[in-house]
Parts: sequence; structure tokens; C-alpha cells
Amino acid sequence: MGKIDLLIIVTVVSLFISLFLAFFLFAVKTKHKISNYLFATFLILSAIDTSQTLFNLIVDKPSNFGMLRGLCAFLQIPVFYLYVLSVCYSDFKLKPKHLLHLLPFVIANAILIPRFYAVDVASKINFIQNYQNKIEIQFNHILIHVQLIVYIIAVFMVLRKAKKLYLENCTGTSISSYNWLFQFTVVLTILYSGALLKNVFKFSDYPYVSEWIKIGLLVFQLFIVCWYLFKALNNPGLFRSIDSKLQLVSDIVLEEKNNAQLAVSEKEYNEDLLKLQQYMAEEKPFLDPSLTIQDVSKGIAIPVRDLSLLINHRLEQHFYDFINTYRIESAMNILKDVTKSKVTILEILYDVGFNSKSSFNTAFKKHTGFTPTDYRKAL
Repeated sequence: MGKIDLLIIVTVVSLFISLFLAFFLFAVKTKHKISNYLFATFLILSAIDTSQTLFNLIVDKPSNFGMLRGLCAFLQIPVFYLYVLSVCYSDFKLKPKHLLHLLPFVIANAILIPRFYAVDVASKINFIQNYQNKIEIQFNHILIHVQLIVYIIAVFMVLRKAKKLYLENCTGTSISSYNWLFQFTVVLTILYSGALLKNVFKFSDYPYVSEWIKIGLLVFQLFIVCWYLFKALNNPGLFRSIDSKLQLVSDIVLEEKNNAQLAVSEKEYNEDLLKLQQYMAEEKPFLDPSLTIQDVSKGIAIPVRDLSLLINHRLEQHFYDFINTYRIESAMNILKDVTKSKVTILEILYDVGFNSKSSFNTAFKKHTGFTPTDYRKAL
């Protein structure tokens, strides 16, 4: 099988899967519509980008449509960035300001108007044949690589902040979802880095190497798209978003220092701590697997801001770990109770507020140094 045949086969398979999954995301009924639509758009843009081989078989000469198709690559990473925002923050909405993400795409097309879009076919052919010497092409390649680096950094920053906010305000199992989305972004970064390498060879004395890298990238792209959808479909509640208006505790502390204010006095701090401890012991709110700091705030009539400072700053514990400590203590009491020796580990983790075996095992080992099973055997 020749290189061209292999490229065609891989391209067709990639297009079919990407477009099929995009159609599914547009059609499926869910409360996460914006996230689904954005990722479906990302899949479509990826399909457009990978369709070059088939497009070249149909259209054998340079065209404005063909150039526009290629420059759609400028839209991929901005759409992915917006997708990450939409899954991290529950109050995310598309706004007119998001149109600014189109700017690199607009610039890339605008500089091609004089010597490509606005000229005849013969001039277009000459432009493409001598693309390595054309300043517009070189500028666009530099622009897309700079765009890629900026957006990838921005995505990691969003994920880092969202994870911190989740730890400081929530207690569900979604922390593993943020870790997974981080891993997906790393894999996507590797894919785009491969594309960068492909472009380097395209402008070198070894352009044929670029074609082989292209085949490898198509296969790799198929893998990560299927991996993502497999994960998402098997975990329909994959992400539990947080409110983007929430502040990090570090920002609150810095703000108060700048204003020369303290949230509460030492006496008020001790009173609030006692109130919190009594509430946790008597009401056992930690048994709710979806407990948030807002729920506890309502239960003890302490403002969210003050409660966040109390737990995350004064106690030096994330709210996530603070609540899990009570859950693990409750689980340990059940495991010690000889009358409950028949109760399974799975039943226990659900009883104490966890809804994931992996998160329960991780939290239990972090707190005790043992797995739940080993802890029961050691008693």
C-alpha cells in the first residue's frame, strides 16, 4: 500500500468518526448544551483540517475556498479553550467579547487578500508553488504557532484555577474529572507539537518527512477523539462545574491585606470554628456526596467568604479534604464495628458520602496509610 493510499484511508476514517461524533453531540439531549456544541465544533474544525488530502483529489488547483479551508486551523485551539471554560464554570455563556478569538483567523486571511484571494488562478498557482518564499505564508505559520502556545498556556491556567476553586468549595468526585481534562490537554498539546514539527519539515529540505508525520498525526488524532468520547459517554456526569465568580482564598487574603482588614477577630474565629465543628458532628452534612461550601454556609449562618477563610486559610485545609476527613472518620468507625463486619466496602463508601470507589480509596489511604480492605484486616 502506497503512502497516498494510506493517507486517504486514514483521512476517511478520521473524517467519518469526527463528523459522526460531532453530529451525536449536537443531537444528544443534555443540560450541558454549550459544552457539547463547542466540542462538536472543535471536532468539525479538526475534520476540516484533516480533509486536505481528499480535498486535493477533488480540486486540483489552488482556490480561495481551499485556502480558507486550511486557515480554519486558526479556529481550533480558541474553540477548545472556550470548551474548557464551559466545562469548568457552570455560569459560562458565549458573549460578544468571545468574538475576539476570531482575530488571528481574520488576520491570517486578510494578509492573503492582495497576493492570493484577489488574483487570478495563474497567480495563485505561482504563489502556492513558491510558498516557502512567501512572507504571508511564513507569517501565518509563525502566527499559528504563537497562537497555539498562548492558548495552551491559557487552558492549563484555567484548569489549574478551576481545580483550586473546586478543592476550596466542593466535595464531589469531580476533582478526578479536572485531572482527566488536564491529561487530555497534555495529549492534545503533544498532537499540536507534532503538527508544529510537521510544519518545520514542510519548510525544510525534507518536505517528504512532513507527509509521514501527517499520517502519524491523523492516527493519533483518531485515538484521542475516541478516547475522549469513550470517557465522556461512560461518565455522563463527568464534570461538575463551579461558579466563575468564586474567588481563590489566596486572592481573598491578599485583598484583605491590601485593605488592611481582617475577616474576623480571633474571638470570632474561635466561635465560628466551634459552630462549624458542632454542625459537622450533629448534622453530619458530609454524608451528602454533593456537599458544597455554600451548603455549609447556609447551615451555620456564616458567610461563604468567612467560612472559606476559616477552613482553607486558618485550618490550612482545602474544603474538599476537610469534608473528606469527616467521611473517612465515619468510615473507620463502621469498619471498627464488629456488628457491621458483613457490610461491604462499597456500601460503606456510599453511606459516608463518597460516590466513587477510587476517590474513597485515595482519601482513605491519604488519611490512614491503609486501603479500606487492609485497615479492616488489621483490626
